[in-house]
Amino acid sequence: MTAPLALMIAGLILAGVGAQWMAWRAGVPAIVLLSALGLILGPGTGLLDPVTDFGALLQPLVAVAVAVILFEGGLALDFRELRHSVSGILRLTTIAPLLAWLLGAFAAHYLADLSWPVAALFGGIMIVTGPTVIAPLLRHARMAKHPSTLLKWEGIVNDPIGALFAVLAYEIIVASQRGNGLSAAIGHLAFNILIAIAIGLVAGLCTVQVFRRGWIPEFLKAPLVLGVLLTCFAGANIVQEETGLLAVTVLGLVIGNAHLMAIDEIRRFKETLTVILVSSVFIILTATLEWSMVEELTWGHGLFVAAMLFVVRPVSIIGALSFSKINWRERILVGWIAPRGIVAVAICGLFGTELVELGYADGALLIPLAFAMVFSTVVLHGFSIRPMARYLDLAVNGPPGVLIVGAHRWTIDLATRLDELDIPVVITDSRWHSLRTAREAGLTTFYGEVLSEVFEHHLDTSALGKLIATTDNDAYNTLVCTDFAPEFGRRSVFQTGIHRAPEDRSRHSASQTLGGLPFCSDPLTTDDIRNAYRNGASIRQTRLTDSFGWDDFLGHHEQAPPVLALVRGNQLFIGTDIPKAKARDVILYLGNGETDSTA
Repeated sequence: MTAPLALMIAGLILAGVGAQWMAWRAGVPAIVLLSALGLILGPGTGLLDPVTDFGALLQPLVAVAVAVILFEGGLALDFRELRHSVSGILRLTTIAPLLAWLLGAFAAHYLADLSWPVAALFGGIMIVTGPTVIAPLLRHARMAKHPSTLLKWEGIVNDPIGALFAVLAYEIIVASQRGNGLSAAIGHLAFNILIAIAIGLVAGLCTVQVFRRGWIPEFLKAPLVLGVLLTCFAGANIVQEETGLLAVTVLGLVIGNAHLMAIDEIRRFKETLTVILVSSVFIILTATLEWSMVEELTWGHGLFVAAMLFVVRPVSIIGALSFSKINWRERILVGWIAPRGIVAVAICGLFGTELVELGYADGALLIPLAFAMVFSTVVLHGFSIRPMARYLDLAVNGPPGVLIVGAHRWTIDLATRLDELDIPVVITDSRWHSLRTAREAGLTTFYGEVLSEVFEHHLDTSALGKLIATTDNDAYNTLVCTDFAPEFGRRSVFQTGIHRAPEDRSRHSASQTLGGLPFCSDPLTTDDIRNAYRNGASIRQTRLTDSFGWDDFLGHHEQAPPVLALVRGNQLFIGTDIPKAKARDVILYLGNGETDSTA
């Protein structure tokens, strides 16, 4: 690899991650910034020409990236989610794709003026919504669990289904040119699909057994999975082009639902890899667009895009979900949200070239039409998903709440204070009697083990953004914070102070890579706060004003009290994250006395 190419790859990764960071800071869908960046680097300035820069490596690189992305999506699908959504998911992955394929083919033929063979192939590709776009949008929208589950499963499962529809159309086209029968083409494809499923299933089961029998050390598990998925993808594609997407999705489903002890580490590794690949590959694919391709598009193509957005998608989804238990609000939302992404563009790039070689000149229009669909859906759906979810009352409103692990008198008082300030709070404990006071106070509670799979599937954490571990067991608090850190963020998990032996503090200290941040400004242990309560302390609150500021608050006390939290508008700050207090902030602290300090 030459130095300029190596520098280009490094720059792409850095630019992609930078765009993801800017989107996170600005609160906009990352895919929008990635698309804009690709246009600027590619047709805008000419700094990036993927076809020339990468040459023969471009297609394999994109194919491998798509395989990893789909595997990571399959890994995230848990069959236990089907208990509450099985009917809707089955309809979205069977009836809806068929309706969308049929309607999309008609729209492509009559509006985009594509020949019937090309229209049928493109209609199959356009049912692909894609996990590369859906997952970031769902994180951005903070939607309710049920519609989020429907969109997630549809986006991941329909990716290989759309590819297979395109393969079926292509096989029929080839069969008609060679004079072969239609039934023979369909039978050949069906047999190859079964082989692809078998490849993914066998590879997944073998990998699971290798892990369970301890035949491989921990540090090699994630690399082994990466090697298996690439081999599985390439092997299935040798049998039948594009069936590798189905094979790696099945592989992800098998490994993800085997409940392996190392599954969390594998998921995190694949999530990191997927973020890099999505960011880089989407920029590359967008940069391949040329102005000459855009000039080929007509008003008819614009009408086709509009029909796909406002007719084909809503009609196919609402039709598929008719007479189901899915309520009308969820049908409308799912019927609108269908952003296309990397997989759709990559498949169009492959079959567009093949169709031109077979004599279908309009096959060259697949790539610009795919980009038109990607840009339209990414922008419209990316910016409308959150407002629409709010309008339909399917979004999590208000500030991110707090999950408090450990029900004590003082945590219940703290939760009550936060609840009065409209901060969502959930208290969880494995001791039923400890939650009695919280239940009587009308607080949201969860009885059970917070680290169990039951908790994961029975409590919707989409409204929660911070965690405070307050049990008497320091090691357990550390474990809870370590487990939830990837979900909530390292700076959003807190724990009460560690009980340390005064004669040897270092021996009782946990690794800096484990646990959470100190819960309050003073590193108080659970016992410290409990003892303070026995001596008359309680959770107090003060709202600062222009005439009663931070210095006045301190002067109101003989010594500075331990500050537990600060509420500023709809924002909550805890522990070392607490900023300098100012007017209209509400301070929650551990204080003595019978009344709160007031302005």
